[in-house]
Amino acid sequence: MISKIKDFVFINDEFFVFPLIEKIKTKEEHRRIFSNFLSLSVLQAANYILPLITLPYLVRVLGPDKFGLISFAQAFTAYFQIITDYGFNLSATREISINRENKEKVSEIFSSVMFIKFGLLFFSLILMSIIVFSFNKFRQDWLIYYLTFGMVLGNTLFPIWFFQGMERMKYITFLNILAKLIFTIAIFVFVKQESNYLYIPLLNSIGFIIAGILSLLIIFKDFKVVFKILNFKEIKYYLKEGWHIFISTVIISSYTTSNTFILGIFTDNLTVGYFAAADKIIQVFKSFIVPISNSIYPYINHKIEKNFKEGISFLRKSAYLVGLITFILSSIQFIFAKELVTFVLGTVYEKSIIFLRIMSFLPFIIGMSNIFAIQGLLSFKKNKEFMNIVGLGGFLNILLSFIFVPIYNAYASSTIVVFVEIFITLTTYHYLKKTIREEYANL
Repeated sequence: MISKIKDFVFINDEFFVFPLIEKIKTKEEHRRIFSNFLSLSVLQAANYILPLITLPYLVRVLGPDKFGLISFAQAFTAYFQIITDYGFNLSATREISINRENKEKVSEIFSSVMFIKFGLLFFSLILMSIIVFSFNKFRQDWLIYYLTFGMVLGNTLFPIWFFQGMERMKYITFLNILAKLIFTIAIFVFVKQESNYLYIPLLNSIGFIIAGILSLLIIFKDFKVVFKILNFKEIKYYLKEGWHIFISTVIISSYTTSNTFILGIFTDNLTVGYFAAADKIIQVFKSFIVPISNSIYPYINHKIEKNFKEGISFLRKSAYLVGLITFILSSIQFIFAKELVTFVLGTVYEKSIIFLRIMSFLPFIIGMSNIFAIQGLLSFKKNKEFMNIVGLGGFLNILLSFIFVPIYNAYASSTIVVFVEIFITLTTYHYLKKTIREEYANL
């Protein structure tokens, strides 16, 4: 029997269209999950709209060369953001979600994680300085790397993991949109010609730093979190908890962020600009995965722990929904690649069309990978297995990139990232099925 009540579609008395709030047994959980999903959906709408406003303007004002330089600098500093994150967006989120009713424990987690993150920030700044002034390719544009590094500082100040663990996504939405609005408005005010390109990383960094400072004020005032005096045992515990996820994240970057970086090593800024421009469109379409992923991750960890069968049902129906949405989005990219590039980037970026078509189904592939790996394997605490899978994928990416990118440049980069993502998705699916069978056998 199929019936429709308000905004929900029921099939045999079960939620089908919105599995994210399926079978939630209390009104409080119902409101929290839906509020989180709605908040993150608003954020992703902003992430979709605001880049579409600035990207066409920037690629035309800067041209492929300067746009490629900025993209290369962002890809380079993204490594240091990975270092400072240290996997806490997953491991610390899990710790906060489990202990959120214990204010003293929450303060301990917050203090430990922030202490570690600022230590990693200082290490990252030293490491970046050594690299920048050791190689002429970096040294000749040293200022842009330091200005872009401000985004790493802002990211360190902004504890997204805390708000996710507390399941208070509205704060993430408000502060992220604030940062992006500051950047968006300032771009049109200050960037008028190609020579203004340094304003872009500066303005971007300022927006993130302001959002980070405001987030800390909210945490101290609204959540009554206080800094605690730490001991080595506590710091060691949180370092250990985040280790496997950190290594996995580093490896994952080798077949995402690193593709732009490796391409920049073997080619020129112009080629990087064409590839990065196509990748920007891909990122917009991939961003639709984020609100679903971040909404269900804290909940599904709790659900699988308390009620295994309901957790698996929740995971399965989420996979159907994510698969349907991302397949439609990927198909739109493939069919309308020429129109998207022309409208968003302009005719000067015609060479980006083929790269967009090659990578067009990444939203679908990565969407399924997120369900199988992040929501599946990590919810079963298979951190090491996840690390091994992405480790092999990262090795394949680097190996293939160093073999084929010098010969086929951006054509190789775009093909390799698709191949590696397919490999990761199929392998995580295999291990998740195996894990579920083992868990059922132990019931």
